[in-house]
Amino acid sequence: MAADPAKRLVATVDLLTLDISIESEVRFKCPENCGKCCVNLEIPLRDEDIERIEDLGYGAWEFVDYEKMFYRGDKFLGYALKKRPFDGACIFLDPETKRCRIYDHRPLACRLYPFVFVKHGTKMEIYIREDSFCPGIDHPEGEPVDERFILREYGDVLKEYRDKLLKDQGE
Repeated sequence: MAADPAKRLVATVDLLTLDISIESEVRFKCPENCGKCCVNLEIPLRDEDIERIEDLGYGAWEFVDYEKMFYRGDKFLGYALKKRPFDGACIFLDPETKRCRIYDHRPLACRLYPFVFVKHGTKMEIYIREDSFCPGIDHPEGEPVDERFILREYGDVLKEYRDKLLKDQGE
């Protein structure tokens, strides 16, 4: 089994205030029509991801790989997104245009990539996976991953975590 790629801490977010501390300089630009992450990664599906894709008219059996499972310790996290047998790419990647057919409804793991969010109490650490196949990481034309970038791209995700944290604290 291949080793996990290196992860670099990019930022820490206080979930109560949404204050962001930048920990290291990173630039990122997702190249159009690349699709390398759609081929090289196994994507975990949350229940919410499955429901959102089913709302598009797909049956779960069409896109959920029930043979690949994700765990954190002994906790079951979910199943994987199916890959095509002829090229190993995600079934939603258009083989000609290299564009996602469900882009606006893609799983959270796809939306976050190459960033990884790790929650520790009231703090969210944001890492970047330094996958060698991703040409967007530290791209010379890339945008600085700063507070503005994080809030624009992932502010709704962070607010969702904050709302859940506040709800859990109120119970």
